[in-house]
Amino acid sequence: MSNAFQNPLSLGGRLLLALLFLPAGLTKIGGFAGTVGYIASKGMPLPALGAVIAIGVEVLGGLALIAGFGTRAAALVLAVFTLAATVIFHAYWAVPPEMQMVQQLMFFKNIAVVGGLLVLAAYGAGGWSVDAKRQG
Repeated sequence: MSNAFQNPLSLGGRLLLALLFLPAGLTKIGGFAGTVGYIASKGMPLPALGAVIAIGVEVLGGLALIAGFGTRAAALVLAVFTLAATVIFHAYWAVPPEMQMVQQLMFFKNIAVVGGLLVLAAYGAGGWSVDAKRQG
């Protein structure tokens, strides 16, 4: 593939990944009590703190991906966050059989997202980013 596509594809990939995180974080702000309740229902300690952390990671991480600012670090933080959230909240092996298919799909979708984030952490944001402008 031509290098001419590298920057637009990198930008597109960052925007699509951010589309998963930024709206999720903003929704958690609007439904904070529900988010705290859901986290508590999974047996997590300090669910309000967990909700605040999730909001911060998703909103700030999503914005970082959009701008291409601190992209490698943001992608790595989002990857670790997504992996942990996936194991805790999409444990398809621990739900009733009628719920397993949906949870398994969510689990493996998130694992694929982690893979994309790790590639972004490895290769960076591309030329159309704040990171590239700061280096150049």
